[in-house]
Amino acid sequence: MNVAYLGPKGTFSEEAALRYFPPNGVELIMHDSIFDVIEAVAQGEMDKGIVPIENAIEGTITLTTDGLVTNNVWIEGEAILPVALHLLTVEGADVDDIREVWSIAPALAQCRNFIRKMNAKIKHYSSTANAAASLVKADDKHAGAIASEWAAKTFGLEIAKKNVHDFEGNSTRFIIISKEHTEVPEATKSMLLITPMQDRPGLLAIILNVFSSLDINLSWIESRPTKKKLGTYRFFVEAQLGAHEINLQKAISILKTYGHDVRVLGSFNSKQL
Repeated sequence: MNVAYLGPKGTFSEEAALRYFPPNGVELIMHDSIFDVIEAVAQGEMDKGIVPIENAIEGTITLTTDGLVTNNVWIEGEAILPVALHLLTVEGADVDDIREVWSIAPALAQCRNFIRKMNAKIKHYSSTANAAASLVKADDKHAGAIASEWAAKTFGLEIAKKNVHDFEGNSTRFIIISKEHTEVPEATKSMLLITPMQDRPGLLAIILNVFSSLDINLSWIESRPTKKKLGTYRFFVEAQLGAHEINLQKAISILKTYGHDVRVLGSFNSKQL
């Protein structure tokens, strides 16, 4: 079985893939973007894929939600990866001599207080792993990369300062996708994509009341523009019920009766990594 994930080596996506999938009989294949991962699965080039969809601090990863809209894939699992960010340096570097910090924009934002105290400049990279790899190549003792412990091991860097993020309890939620609609009999979560047929006052409240009236708990709601007209949206809704549950089936039927397009994106269980 081959599994697509967002590269390069040393990313949180690679770490999540390695933790989620068994080591035997699985080949992990790097891809350049989230869209590439989703499209490779949708087109049958890859058996499965793993992509980030939400970060506890930065929120929803819209590249993933937009990819789910335009590609026919099925969410068969969810993985929660704890995220800890560290300051990585080349061998022999002194933290007091660091004048520049390299990383991806969200990671830099999550370490704003630490960087301010260091009085360091920032430099943007496409990923935490790319920043770490670039630091190795530059062998710059006056720069540090904000990345994971996994990146430090991958690229042979030292962890000069651990846990430099501003907020504790950070984690990233990944979804596991496949082309085949595999039913999970005891699934505890489902994700729906609801596209209203027409806009009207109180539209979202009407949709949410359907779930509330059936005592369905929603753990995640995200709106995305339809890209057809300014001010029109479709809604991602995550319910704390499997797609096989009667009440969720009732909710879907009612929403369709109201004229809304409802697409079940997946039914799955969650796994802590």
